Amino acid sequence: MDRRWSMGRGQETWDSDGERLVTEQRRRIAAYGLCRDGDRVLLARAARTVAFPGRWQLPGGGVDHGEHPATTVVREFGEETGLEVEVSGLRNVVADVIRLPYQDSLVVHTDRVIYDVTPIGGTLRHEREGTTDRIAWVGPLELPGLSLMPFTAQLLGVPVVPLPEADLAGSPPAGLPPGRRQRFAAYGLATDPADRVLLSLIAPGYPGAGRWHLPGGGTDHGEQPEAALLRELVEESGQLGRVTDLLSVSHRYSPAELGPEGVPIDWHGVRAVYRVAVDVPTEPKVTEAAGGSTARAAWFSVRDALNLPLTEVTVAALGQLGSK
Repeated sequence: MDRRWSMGRGQETWDSDGERLVTEQRRRIAAYGLCRDGDRVLLARAARTVAFPGRWQLPGGGVDHGEHPATTVVREFGEETGLEVEVSGLRNVVADVIRLPYQDSLVVHTDRVIYDVTPIGGTLRHEREGTTDRIAWVGPLELPGLSLMPFTAQLLGVPVVPLPEADLAGSPPAGLPPGRRQRFAAYGLATDPADRVLLSLIAPGYPGAGRWHLPGGGTDHGEQPEAALLRELVEESGQLGRVTDLLSVSHRYSPAELGPEGVPIDWHGVRAVYRVAVDVPTEPKVTEAAGGSTARAAWFSVRDALNLPLTEVTVAALGQLGSK
């Protein structure tokens, strides 16, 4: 757990007395590890100095700017538990939205990447003067009696209890420094019954222009990654698909990336890639508003696709077709 957050935008709302309120939206990306010892799971309790003190969750925390989420979970495990771990698998990617009533209302969307991890060294201990104050192995009979963060409760299969505002403590989290951008996106390795793969061509003026990419894009505030992917699939190609598997999570750090306006951006993107089935393919048609990042979309055989100018995430995804 930590306080690395991405800045968002403000929205005006009014209370029942007609007073103006400001709702600020922020985004953050975090990574967590599911570590088991038989039927027990290792959990961390939030300290009194952070939001929702006393709540238990999987060890982990915010992804640093430019950091791969798998690196984050190894680092955070060491800081919070004293254990050295290695990532043994990708468990899930989920998102949630929590309202924090500081001076103005703050609504935080967190994209959470959850890995399976295995201890390989270190000695279990509590974190010293950090964002957690206790580490414990918890068995299945103890879980229902703990105050769990919702994403942890959902993952462990116990009832999800909403977070009461009375739990709030600490000060508001700080945003990223000006000029830095952190983005979470969902992409699909989409195939049809003829084993063709669907690709989209990046439009001029966008990073990677002229290269063929997996359909997908950035998630909206409050949107689950799979829902975002299916929305983007319709916008970029007019196809209806169904998500069948989570393939990978990768990242791309571009300190001097040029945005659509031609202005350099210290850019960090984290990308979840899913396998998608399009059962009834149609002729691809871009339906998103003019000025979008997709010039056109098309179906290709895998052999033809591999001869196209491709983004690196597309090359990696196509390499997994034989194993998924």
